[in-house]
Amino acid sequence: MEIRPILSALMRNKTGPILVALQVALSLAILTNAMHIVNERRAAMARPSGLSDENATFYIVARTLNSDSAEQQLASMKREADILRAVPGVASVANVSQMPLSRSGSNNSVAVDRKQTRQTTSTSVYISGDSVIKTFGLKLVEGRDFQPQELVDINENTSNEYPKQVIITKPLAEKMWPGARAVGKTMYFGTGEGAQAVEVVGVVERLQAAHVNLEERSEYSTLIPARVYGNPGNLYAIRAEAGQRDRVMKEAEAALRKSSASPMILRLKTVDQDRKELYRADAALSWMLVTVSLLLLIITSSGIVGMASLWVTQRRKQIGVRRALGARKIDILRYFIMENFMITSAGVFGGVTLGLALNHLLVSKLEMARLPSGYLIGGAVVFWALGILAAYGPAWRAASISPATATRSV
Repeated sequence: MEIRPILSALMRNKTGPILVALQVALSLAILTNAMHIVNERRAAMARPSGLSDENATFYIVARTLNSDSAEQQLASMKREADILRAVPGVASVANVSQMPLSRSGSNNSVAVDRKQTRQTTSTSVYISGDSVIKTFGLKLVEGRDFQPQELVDINENTSNEYPKQVIITKPLAEKMWPGARAVGKTMYFGTGEGAQAVEVVGVVERLQAAHVNLEERSEYSTLIPARVYGNPGNLYAIRAEAGQRDRVMKEAEAALRKSSASPMILRLKTVDQDRKELYRADAALSWMLVTVSLLLLIITSSGIVGMASLWVTQRRKQIGVRRALGARKIDILRYFIMENFMITSAGVFGGVTLGLALNHLLVSKLEMARLPSGYLIGGAVVFWALGILAAYGPAWRAASISPATATRSV
């Protein structure tokens, strides 16, 4: 089939083809970037926290209404932890400073050399007087867990010293010492002369921070072996045995209230609840973008169908003449399919350019990841297929026109 007659026919009526090509270009640019954002968001939402069983893990924030001394608070902390361990179905308990995905936690700057003027990175700090590795079910990939003699009790009102040993996550180890073994290395909290040196004794595979984002920094976490007291509120992470979490939560709350001589304020929450709340906006954004993308596909296909149908009506007599001169149905069908394919191709090439420009804007303004070429290739294939399928119906109707009917009024 010759392309020149098709181009000549398109040039005589440019408005329709240009509008359809622009519609395809805009839809392709928006669709590819939208699907890229959706996949990034879904990957972040599904990223493991590091806990062996999120569905079995919950935490309790406990606070008494009376004002105890720091020493009494330390004793209460130990007593409450023992009470929780005695609840049937509890696999492990740890008093910890924060929980992953909870949106409430602390960070600290770290460096590999005391002489640094700028930090190497920042790390999420998990402080616990118990084995967080055991309670969270973290995977130890290098080194060891803390030993009992390394645990220290710290009054946060009178001391700001860190213990001398820490355990870090594998992503943080790679950031601090790329390609090298982290165990035995010295890490510094802060920079300059006041930086506190600590030794890395272990590396866990993964532990997300309380605040997360798309960057790897969300998995830069540090475990510190300390029981910090002086604050009236305590946070206890609890891992229940499989299938018993809900019952354990009720019994743990009742046990704490029963053990306290004064009223207590208790807040219980599960890790999967935190995950849902943390990513609620991302889930809503994903569904919105998916809906918009589907609507764009429907609108674009409708535009192609409408334009092709209009051209069939306008060219009814010409089609009849061609049929009378010997054109077969397949020739008419191929003509309209090729015509729409050319228009769609113009829109696809424009859409690829617009898609790259839109992604560049998102990267520069919102610090998003660059758009992989696979999205543009996949989007081009989708719109080419959409153009052919949308044009097939009107093209088949054109090919089915009887020469006598089409040329009756000629």
